[in-house]
Amino acid sequence: MTVYVKTFLHVSRPISRKFVYHAYSGRPVLEMFTKENCSLCEEAKETLKPYQHLFTLKEVDITLAENKTWFDKYKYDIPVFHLEGHYLMRHRVHHGLLHKKLDEFYNRLK
Repeated sequence: MTVYVKTFLHVSRPISRKFVYHAYSGRPVLEMFTKENCSLCEEAKETLKPYQHLFTLKEVDITLAENKTWFDKYKYDIPVFHLEGHYLMRHRVHHGLLHKKLDEFYNRLK
């Protein structure tokens, strides 16, 4: 499955859903399923800014035709976050859970 994403630079491009970590930075990929005019999504992005050096954020616009599966699944729940392709959290950033999962990721690399 190919998913189209927007990075912080808002450049859309296809990526494979099968990744282990961001190949260029060595950081895990945190996907945020979102859409335009989502106030909770904007709040979540602001909340994540202090941690952005720990992961690569990929925004997945669920309203794009190629992301219909994600729209059907998450249309009432955005923002939804996946870390390394696995569901992590929804609606708000849960700091404790995010720290725990990032610690687990980096401990596996040691």
